[in-house]
Parts: sequence; structure tokens; C-alpha cells
Amino acid sequence: MPISKKLLDILACPLSKKPVVEDGDWIISTDPETRRRYPIKDGIPSMLIEESQEMNEEEWREVMMRHNVTLES
Repeated sequence: MPISKKLLDILACPLSKKPVVEDGDWIISTDPETRRRYPIKDGIPSMLIEESQEMNEEEWREVMMRHNVTLES
């Protein structure tokens, strides 16, 4: 079940404090510096830095494009 838009609007990456997007079973930071993703477990986002993973830049950019996130050049 997707995370509600209302919750996504108030969630932020705990590392960078940037907005996040939901992509499958992950909450993904929109911060190009950290490129962190946080797992969704049993429908609940786990926003713990120690449970997050750093995405490679290409995969992160693909997710940002899918979600129409404007990337800085």
C-alpha cells in the first residue's frame, strides 16, 4: 500500500533534511549529495540513517526523473 501524500509531504531525509519520494518499497531522498534510500517495512517507512542505503548516481537519477524531480545541473 502506498504511503499517503500527506505523510510524504511531511517526511524528510533525516541525514540531509531534503524532501523524499516513494519508489516501490523505498523512500528516497531528493538530495543529490547523499542519494539515500530508506526501506518501507510492513507499510511503515523506516527513516533510520543506519538502515538506509546510498544509491549509485545513475539509479538515483532514474528515480528522480520518474518522479519529475528537478535536478540541479
